[in-house]
Amino acid sequence: MTVKIGVILGSTRTNSLGDRIFKYLQRSMAAVDVTYTWIDLKDYPLPLYDHEETPLSEPIQNLSSGEANWLNVLKAQDGYIFLSPEYDHAIAGSLKNALDFVGPETANKPVQIVTYSKYSDGGMLAAASFVGILQMLKMMVLPTPVLLWNAEPNFLKDGGLSLDAPNSEHFAERLQVAFEELAHYALIMKEHPLTK
Repeated sequence: MTVKIGVILGSTRTNSLGDRIFKYLQRSMAAVDVTYTWIDLKDYPLPLYDHEETPLSEPIQNLSSGEANWLNVLKAQDGYIFLSPEYDHAIAGSLKNALDFVGPETANKPVQIVTYSKYSDGGMLAAASFVGILQMLKMMVLPTPVLLWNAEPNFLKDGGLSLDAPNSEHFAERLQVAFEELAHYALIMKEHPLTK
């Protein structure tokens, strides 16, 4: 059985560090029986959430095509890897806004958090702030986030990894393991879905 994993770049900044890490993941992550869907938030421009409905309680009416595309691509996945920077000790506002549209599309599916920072904390506080949001959306959050600290020298603009930079080998190994773990749980949960 094949599982579909959505890898979401949670930053919409131009020429961001996240772009470089996202390209690295696209080049490096391959697995048997896994299909990755590479989801860049810039491809799903969303307004600030302004619908009358609360998505966890009732379906959103009058979705724009962009909003519908975002929810449909999430619904089609069996699991998720969210890649987010840390802005002011939290995830990026664009990512939080995108998640405000989500209702049942992601429920009971596993998710792995990957945060990055130019600083020594690796986005630790962003990762911590993210857990409650994902749990509210009924996702099954894997217990150990991937933290990429002082990450700017490690990831090249073309998606390569600088082997001369400190921690590159550790980051490559940690990301590979995280992707494999997420695929493992996605397969289990797809084969044994939670029934009401």
